[in-house]
Amino acid sequence: MTIGNLRPATVLIDETAILHNVQHEVARLKKQTQLFAVVKADAYGHGMLRVAHVAKAAGASGFCVALLDEALDLRAANYTEPVLVLGIVPSEYAAIAAAQTVSLPLSSIDWLKQALPVLETQPELPPLRLHIALDTGMGRIGFTDDQTLLDAVAFIQAHPKAFTIEGIFTHFATADDPDDAYFKQQVAKFNHMVALLPHRPRYVHVSNSATSLWHAACNGNMVRYGVAIYGLNPSGDAIPTTPFPLEPALSLESELTFCKQVHAGDGISYGVTYRAKGDEFIGTVPVGYADGWLRRLQGFHVLVDGHPCEIVGRICMDQFMIRLPKAYPAGTKVVLIGQSGDQEITLLDVAKYSHTIHYEIACNLTSRLKRQSINPIAR
Repeated sequence: MTIGNLRPATVLIDETAILHNVQHEVARLKKQTQLFAVVKADAYGHGMLRVAHVAKAAGASGFCVALLDEALDLRAANYTEPVLVLGIVPSEYAAIAAAQTVSLPLSSIDWLKQALPVLETQPELPPLRLHIALDTGMGRIGFTDDQTLLDAVAFIQAHPKAFTIEGIFTHFATADDPDDAYFKQQVAKFNHMVALLPHRPRYVHVSNSATSLWHAACNGNMVRYGVAIYGLNPSGDAIPTTPFPLEPALSLESELTFCKQVHAGDGISYGVTYRAKGDEFIGTVPVGYADGWLRRLQGFHVLVDGHPCEIVGRICMDQFMIRLPKAYPAGTKVVLIGQSGDQEITLLDVAKYSHTIHYEIACNLTSRLKRQSINPIAR
């Protein structure tokens, strides 16, 4: 997708906010506990390489991604820190991961059997680093029973030139829920299964942002710090307090490209779902659903000159219209996410109106929107 460098619409990333959010969490961690920055999905829409740089400067000692491709992008950018892929990678790419010292998750013995001949064709490679995934209640990936886990460990031990166990982990389904009953069940199952291993791996990790912020780690020594890096409360507002203030890093700004006066009954946008109730000023903003500003945001608002301005009519692919309190010239700033005067729109505000979570809103802001750092950390 072509980046709109010549269009007045910009995602602004405050690097000092990211630095703050990581530094404060690193300072809270127990001695010998490491923080891996989760930078998958282009760092939740904030820019993977930008965030990796700031997170490393703030004390992150490694990175987590969703795709092997993302890990390779970090290596290509000369990041030599540990990188863990969280999603299952097809076994045919095992040698690529080994060659780049990228760690992969393991969820089945079948995967090991498929990866072994791939690795044996390149005996000069170091052993593939594996993190054993345990499904303790998320229902996504991982071993669920004791014997299958032990069989996989035995297979790895029988092939030490191909594989090495670097870590073991699980993911909590309800760490961001005030009710911690299910969370405690998962903790108990994880601790039970870890105790089955003949040796404790280098990394034992269960803590995502929510777990790290609100729960005591269960014998872990690494934190997968994700959404909180970006200043977003993992619970939305279900658990409103955090151990330190999280500083949102992302804002979205544009400008009016056009302003006109309409009269009672005049229709706006596709389907004419809005008609002017009287003499009104309508402004056009050059952002649309192709940028991740979705059609369901009709009726929401943006900020112009400190005033909330309703989005009227259907949001188009590349533009939307707003009702203004008065005539404004083209070039007037429009804040979609962020502050204007004493008014603020947060990612959570957008998410609530859209009946989703703020993670999704941030990730959905497409690459067509140019990104720009503010308060940059020295390179």
